[in-house]
Amino acid sequence: QVQLVESGGGLVQPGGSLRLSCAASGSIFSINTMGWYRQAPGKERELVATVTRGGTTNYADSVKGRFTISRDNAKNTMLLQMNTLKPEDTAVYYCNAIILSYGSISYEHYWGQGTQVTVSS
Repeated sequence: QVQLVESGGGLVQPGGSLRLSCAASGSIFSINTMGWYRQAPGKERELVATVTRGGTTNYADSVKGRFTISRDNAKNTMLLQMNTLKPEDTAVYYCNAIILSYGSISYEHYWGQGTQVTVSS
């Protein structure tokens, strides 16, 4: 019913920039908070940044000042602008959204399939 699709991942050099996008589609009644998570091999998935429906943002300390999260409620899309990338940013990045679908009673977390970001010389 509901699908999240990430795009924009790739290989960049340290200090470079990359922009990730997430598009939500399907039987969506309402989208609450959206966010980006990432997972490196052998590590737990961690929160990168979140943005509320009203535009309030929150960032992990490791990306604060370098990454910018934003959303377009009319298009049901979310962006993550990543600047001054470091090798430790290398991970699979996942889109997450708290969504109330048509016919449902409760909001639920939905996940995208992930997009690979590799920062290397």
